[in-house]
Amino acid sequence: MRMLLVCLIGFPAFGQLTEAQKVFDFQALAGLYAKRYAPKDWKQTVFGFDAFNISPWLDRVRATDNDLDFYELMVEYVSSLQDGHDAYVLPSNFSATLGLTLDVYDGKVLIDSINRTLLPLARFPFVVGDEIVSVDSVTAAQLLKDFAKYARQGNDRSTARVAASRIVTRPQSRMPRAIDLGPTAAVVVKRQTGATETYTIPWVKSGTPLTRIDPAPVLTADVVVEPEMDPADRLLMGLQTAKAPENFGILNNASLTPVFALPTGFVRRLGTAPDFFYSGTYTANGLRIGYIRIPTYSPSSTAAALTQFQQELAFFQDNTDGLVVDQMRNNGGDLCYGETIVSNLIPQTFRPMGYAIRATYEYLQLFTARLTNAQAANNQTLIRQYQPILEAVQAAYDGSQRITDVIPLCTSNFDRPAAVNNMGAVIAYRKPLIMLIDEFSVSTADSVPAMIQDNARGLLVGWRTNGMGGSNSLNIQRFQVGAYSEGDTGITLSLMARKEIITTPEYPPSRYIENVGVRPDVELDYMTLDNLLNNGRTFVNSFTDVIVQQIRKAQ
Repeated sequence: MRMLLVCLIGFPAFGQLTEAQKVFDFQALAGLYAKRYAPKDWKQTVFGFDAFNISPWLDRVRATDNDLDFYELMVEYVSSLQDGHDAYVLPSNFSATLGLTLDVYDGKVLIDSINRTLLPLARFPFVVGDEIVSVDSVTAAQLLKDFAKYARQGNDRSTARVAASRIVTRPQSRMPRAIDLGPTAAVVVKRQTGATETYTIPWVKSGTPLTRIDPAPVLTADVVVEPEMDPADRLLMGLQTAKAPENFGILNNASLTPVFALPTGFVRRLGTAPDFFYSGTYTANGLRIGYIRIPTYSPSSTAAALTQFQQELAFFQDNTDGLVVDQMRNNGGDLCYGETIVSNLIPQTFRPMGYAIRATYEYLQLFTARLTNAQAANNQTLIRQYQPILEAVQAAYDGSQRITDVIPLCTSNFDRPAAVNNMGAVIAYRKPLIMLIDEFSVSTADSVPAMIQDNARGLLVGWRTNGMGGSNSLNIQRFQVGAYSEGDTGITLSLMARKEIITTPEYPPSRYIENVGVRPDVELDYMTLDNLLNNGRTFVNSFTDVIVQQIRKAQ
């Protein structure tokens, strides 16, 4: 249910926003980030972007002469944070598509799926694996650069991949000028034979184009909140949530089924619509390999999903020699559910993820009241939830710190026990395992492999994770920006912090996952033409070799 704030203002019904209204709304956007954004100092250190220096931005705002150019600046400002969790979203449902999906394989923009209903083979004979050279005389390489601000992720490779998807699917909610598209696009395709062909492909458009916003709108505070939920509970849920802010145009993103074909002889156990996981077994080098895919950390029921996960692990414990845990293209979700998943994979006490929270008076006020109530009721569960957060926020206030010291969010301390059954016996999987990761392992799917690696449980195999390393408010609390333009944004409220400082080539030594991502122990790149055309056969053979080696070492 949405709470709606309604305000009627007596301006003309049509026309562009005034300069004063645009300045007001841009300052409101910057003010939200000044008040709530946790990684501000990190972004300034790593990228040199000072989100609080808005004078140059205000000059550019005043120079805009229409609403769409103003929206472009709002998008650019948030994009400059280089934070995959945060985006400025226009109040538009208009979108246009060419009926293709594109991605970056071997450094080239390739077609990886085609809607043959829209693009019948007889008229459009290009196929999966063919390369996009240009669209409307703009090269694919230039489009990746131009569209980066509409596709910002935690790292450049992930950004380029989402930018590739924007070439052929353009939502105005993220791309203000999407409505400027003509009826068709001239697309130059390089076939795998080497031939270059040009096609005129129609844009399929849907929704209502936003050409200008009413300067006296009905104002909507887009705050998703159930009326019976206590505000402190809502704030806690915001801190305990880390999920991609949109569904990326990436094959099998958050999909139950994996992006690759499993080996011949794979026997599936889970993987139909009611299931939360895709799982099964296969044999390699005489060894029994278990496989389970975690498509998301935001299942429709965390309790039911956890029960199913534990049942599968019990089967694997008795019937396999090692386990492959696949969380590639996982869109994140509930941080505490992710931590509980980890407790079923690590058979001893482990260190969970830590978080540095942006300290606000709102947290201080509401968590103080809720902790007092919990203590009066002797509710130990709520006391354990609220006390460490309140103490950390209070200490940050007392020390005039923007963010708190690192604390756990799902437990009261950094000693998390392994999962146990009703009799107190450990039920976590005890045999060798590896975890598959990639650059679209995002948010909670950043934190889970970090815990696996930090606690030396098993090898991470694949590519670096996205680097959306914080909790974000988008799925619990979306902030409307200003009173006039009606856009909104989600804000990164905390920074994930690992057990130890990590050194990488691109970033300063840090415990943060934001932008840095989590790096694999064994680097395998799925994004090759070979894998695209052969259903990931090379990739599957390679990670199978890794788990076989780990099993042999343990024997």
